[in-house]
Parts: sequence; structure tokens; C-alpha cells
Amino acid sequence: MQNELEYRFSPFIWPRQHPIMHTPSKPQSPEGTRWDRISLGVLAISFVAVTFSFVLLRLQDDSTNARILAASAIFVASIAVALHSSMRTYSFATWVICFVLVGFLFPILFLQSWPLPGLKALPYLIQIAMFGMGATLTFRDFDRILRTPGPVAIGFILQFSCMPLLGWGVSKLLQLPPEIAVGVILVGSCPGGVASNVITYLAKGNVALSVTMTACTTLAAPVMTPFMMFLLADQQVPIDYWAMMQSIVMTVFLPVVAGLVCNWILMRIKLANKSTESYLAILSMFAICMVCGIIAANSVQEIRSAGIVLVLAVLLHNNLGYLIGYWGAKISKCNEADSRTIAIEVGLQNGGMAAVLATTVLQKTSAAVAPALFGPLMNVTGSLLAAWWSRNPVPSSTVVDFSPTQSDLSHIDAK
Repeated sequence: MQNELEYRFSPFIWPRQHPIMHTPSKPQSPEGTRWDRISLGVLAISFVAVTFSFVLLRLQDDSTNARILAASAIFVASIAVALHSSMRTYSFATWVICFVLVGFLFPILFLQSWPLPGLKALPYLIQIAMFGMGATLTFRDFDRILRTPGPVAIGFILQFSCMPLLGWGVSKLLQLPPEIAVGVILVGSCPGGVASNVITYLAKGNVALSVTMTACTTLAAPVMTPFMMFLLADQQVPIDYWAMMQSIVMTVFLPVVAGLVCNWILMRIKLANKSTESYLAILSMFAICMVCGIIAANSVQEIRSAGIVLVLAVLLHNNLGYLIGYWGAKISKCNEADSRTIAIEVGLQNGGMAAVLATTVLQKTSAAVAPALFGPLMNVTGSLLAAWWSRNPVPSSTVVDFSPTQSDLSHIDAK
């Protein structure tokens, strides 16, 4: 079961990193080593080009050539990271950063160059991402709530208590403007993001628990997110509880359920296969990158004015979430694999959903600035945390046995 779950989310990393297609212990071929050297060379050149272009932008703010050079170098660097055997585990985070920086440099590409310009496309992109997530789920993923209720309940409680309260506390500590503060609290009140399943896989955590927690918090979001926002942010910005609930149902809840049902139907008629799941995962990844790019393009002035204080707020919020999630699980007597998983689930939020709610329900562009930064930064910190944990494997004695039941085996055979 664990291997099957790892298979589902590995397309977010890179096809060669697939658990079935990639064997870490196998010596690298000369061709692979050559590609790694080429990738490193391209990365070095891209870094120099980006540095040079940003220096030019500091000297000439309206230098179109410098912006084109920077965007091109960032795009090439993202491809180089995806091709390098050791760094391709960071490819998802790299692509998110790429879309954000390109959106920051060329807002017009994201705000006016699509069939639905700018913010109008956000709800549909989130629906695509959520449908892709739902299509990777099966009904047996929810059986684990009954089989291992403890870790799921601990993660759920930490997710919807600590992160909203941390958002509120960080906003007060750094004295953020009201609308910016509401965005930070909104990020904390959202469920776990799709990226948490990928990061858990890289960190050698419990992927089965991660999938179950993400599904549970996402399906509970129509009730919990408006409730926490009403509790913590209503004094700063008026919160319409029912409007927010309706928006979450339409953009998150129903697409996830539709994807789940679609996957079940395809399994029943024996049309579901791992290639389909891989394509849906990649489509979700592209939708998430587009959401981050559009938010960045729409928040250029707000990001510039907020500056380092907002970056500090996002990093504090994100990293304290990891810390509280991990030690909260440890104090609750969870094993190491589950503790890592809960830490990642608590620390990583659905920033895209927060951005949609900020722009469509709250109708506050400034409230979408925190989600715009949280998306790329959490993928960077999550990838770094996963890289560190991957070098410290979980002792085999602490791993919970998630062996498939007879029902699970029948579902697998059906695929």
C-alpha cells in the first residue's frame, strides 16, 4: 500500500525519480554523469545571468531586456534542476519559484494573456488542481481513519488550531497592517496543500497518513476555515461566514469529490491506470504554479511595499508550523515517521485556496499577498526539510505496518 501511494505522487518530482523507475543504489551511468555536469554548468550560467539582470533592474527599473534575461535564465535553471539526478527532487519547488518570479517580472503574461485574464482564472485553476488531487484518492484512503484514528486526529487538531493561532500571533508580533494580517491568518486557516504529500514522500514519512490527512482537512475546510477566520480575523476585516463556506465548497470540496468519484468509476470499468494518475498529478502541478504566478503578478506593488517584514512573517508562520507539528506529534506519542508527516501537513498550507478566498470573498487584493509568498517559500522550506530528513532515515522499528487489506488487494487487482 505504501509503495502504491508513493507511486501516485512521484510524478510531482520527475519521472526518473519514480519509486519503480528510479533505483538510488544503482551506480550512475556515464551518460547520467554527463547530464549532471551539463546541468550544473547551465545552473551556474543561469545564476550569473539572473544576478546580472537584477543588478541592471536596480540601475534601470524599466529595463525590458534585463527582465527578459532574468525570466529566461530562471526558466532554463528550472529545467536544469529537473534534469540533475540529485536536485530533481526540488523540481516542483523550483517551478513554483520560476512562475512566481516570471509573474513578478512580467505581470502582463499572467494578467492579460490568457482566455480568462488574471484573477478570473484563479477559481478554475484551483478547481483543476483539486480535481487532480481527488482523482489520486480512493475510498480506501479514508479507511485509515478507522485503522489509525490517533495520528489523523492529532494532525487535524494541530492543523486547524495551531496554524490559525500562529498566523494571528505572528501578525500581532510584527504589527502587520490589518489586510496583510488577515491574509496571514487566512493561510493558517486553510487545509494542507497537495505539495505536502510530495514532501512527505521525499522526507521518508508516512505517505498513507499524509494522503488521509490532506483529504480529511480539505473536506472539512468548508466548515473549519470560515469558523477560524470568523474567530480570529472578523475584527480586522468583516468575514461573511456563509459566502466563504460556499466559495470553498465550489472551488475545493466539490472538485475533490468529483475527482474521487471519477477515479472510482474508472477503476470499476477498468480504465484507470497509473499513467492517467501521473498526467493528472502533472496537470495539478501546472495549475498550482499558474495560481502562484497570477497571485505574484497581481501583487507586485504590495509585495514591494511589504518587503522583508512580510517575508519574515511567512517564514516564521511556516517554520513554527513544522516545529509545533513535529513536537506536538511526539508529545502525543506518535512514532518518528508519523511525527514527520504531521509536521509537514501542519506546516504546508493550501496557499492557492487562500488566495482565491482573499480575492473573491474578502475582495482584498492586499490579503492575497501573504498567500502569494507562502506558496513558493513553503515549497522551498519543505524541500529543504525533506532533504535533511531523507539523510536521516526512519528506523524500521518505528514504521507502522500499512499492509493492504483484502479489500485493498481487490482494488489494486482491479487497476
